[in-house]
Amino acid sequence: MPALPAQDRVNDFAIKIATVNGTGSASANTLLMKAIFRSGIPVMGKNYFPSNIQGLPTWYEIRVSRDGHVARSGRVDLMVAMNAETYGKDVREVATGGYLVYDSTWPRPALFTREDITVIGVPLAKLCNEAFKGVRTRILMKNICYAGVLAALLDLDLARMRELLAETYAKKPQLVDSNMQAIQLGYDYARAHFSCPLPLRCAPMDRTGGHILIDGNTAAGLGAMFAGATVAAWYPITPSTSVMDAFKSFCEKWRVDPATGRKNFAFIQAEDELAAIGMVLGASWNGARAFTATSGPGISLMNEFFGLAYYAEIPAVIFDVQRVGPSTGMPTRTQQCDFLSCAYASHGDTKHVCLYPANPEECFYFAVAAFDLAERLQTPVMVLSDLDIGMNDWMCRDLKWDEGRKADRGKVLPLEEIVKLEKFHRFLDKDDDGIPYRTLPGVHPKAAYFTRGSGHNQYGAYTEDSAEYQVVVDRLTRKFHTARSHVPRPVIEAAAGRTDVGIVAAGSSDGAVREALAVLAGMGVPADYMRVRGFPFNDEVDRFLESHRLVFVVEQNRDAQLRSLLTLETPVEKSKLRSLLHYSGLPISSSFIIEGVLAEVAPKPLRSVGPAHGA
Repeated sequence: MPALPAQDRVNDFAIKIATVNGTGSASANTLLMKAIFRSGIPVMGKNYFPSNIQGLPTWYEIRVSRDGHVARSGRVDLMVAMNAETYGKDVREVATGGYLVYDSTWPRPALFTREDITVIGVPLAKLCNEAFKGVRTRILMKNICYAGVLAALLDLDLARMRELLAETYAKKPQLVDSNMQAIQLGYDYARAHFSCPLPLRCAPMDRTGGHILIDGNTAAGLGAMFAGATVAAWYPITPSTSVMDAFKSFCEKWRVDPATGRKNFAFIQAEDELAAIGMVLGASWNGARAFTATSGPGISLMNEFFGLAYYAEIPAVIFDVQRVGPSTGMPTRTQQCDFLSCAYASHGDTKHVCLYPANPEECFYFAVAAFDLAERLQTPVMVLSDLDIGMNDWMCRDLKWDEGRKADRGKVLPLEEIVKLEKFHRFLDKDDDGIPYRTLPGVHPKAAYFTRGSGHNQYGAYTEDSAEYQVVVDRLTRKFHTARSHVPRPVIEAAAGRTDVGIVAAGSSDGAVREALAVLAGMGVPADYMRVRGFPFNDEVDRFLESHRLVFVVEQNRDAQLRSLLTLETPVEKSKLRSLLHYSGLPISSSFIIEGVLAEVAPKPLRSVGPAHGA
């Protein structure tokens, strides 16, 4: 998108910081983002890191947005180039009129030949070598030092940064002074040698009240605890591991008897994903609320157990934090590439309930909803987040909890009803909604039944009779239809005035779509918007698709998986759907969507507003 005039860039710009993985830059980057947030300015951070432990290039992007946009801007206004290996690439990314900060301890004039940007050289290594001892300490402090440079250039409050450091290192106060020393070095050098602040700078606002900074995996783990989950089984996999880490840390704080030290939760690292989902199903069958977290490769391995849970009608919750595939793919990049594999997981005729949170706030609330849905419907429920939501820091509204809220355990027969039964039939549909009644082990002998993944009739007995088999699987279809009224409804927003153009998206594409809608409306191209939040789709989805001549389906995968689901599960005419597919592994930006829509509906060609396919 075209650059804004310098005077309009206050609280509206993007910073990208290029460093080396394992050098402690994460602390400096988080400190900067939190300092901006504490100034009342909407901000988001996205981390692009390699899948090894250390040594490879990593980037961190901070978008300062007075309007509260949460997607990538698609441009870099200020680049902090701390990795000599990527200098050339980093310089090329800076937008015309932008700024580049680099470590001038080793001058590199041949690399900085662009006359349309401002280059700011700061001898960071020299400053830290003179002030600190030890190779490792000097490397770490060099990264903190650039935070001080940016504080001066962007007009950030050093007292606020010290306050944040004191919170971070509450148990190691000596680190506060050393970090502040490094910050002061960079701050003082920038103030002495450059015109500070820059035209793009931070000015205090009051737009972050009632908000927090949180990542989706932490929010999901917190939601699972509030939902009453007591069993978590998992096998480590990027980018879902921190869901389990968060759940464990919350439970260790709130689920331990202070008098006895007894834990009232079970946290199990299994030997593989198959064992993890097996443990979850065993615990759920016994009446616990149990879950696992994984990513695409784990979903693939768990497929047979998903079929068992679907057919034996055992509740379970699975958090799928999607990443780039196929195979091992790029484990630390983001995509929405498990829509189809989750919806139809396992062999045979299976369909699963799926939820699509758009941000960490919804990760929290959808985690709670998932456990209620799993037990209400007696089936696995998949919560499809992705790496962008799960591992990046988002500004979200404060999370609220209703202390009077009661869990929906579904059709579980209590003892007083069981004893009145002449005989219990586990898979009999008495209410014509496809959902039978269930019992929990050990409650009463009358409640006993065989749990089987092989052919069974509605009374729970083994069968290979065709008619009896079809009664059961047809009932499962009715249950899936019932689920349409239980999953979260789509969010539908109409444009001002009439339009026959619609945009459909799900999950983390939401922020980019919302920003694109505002820009398109300003260009005279209004569009209605529907964000799908659950599968199976309900009638509102059908009506939205039917009421528009042209519908753009925005998604972050190569093969148009959301569009495929819509054509398979709704009566929409396929020819009216247009795919906007972003699958580079980086989070989607609004410019990509704007370009795609204008290419179809604009009467004349426009200048490109973003890279093709987000490259």
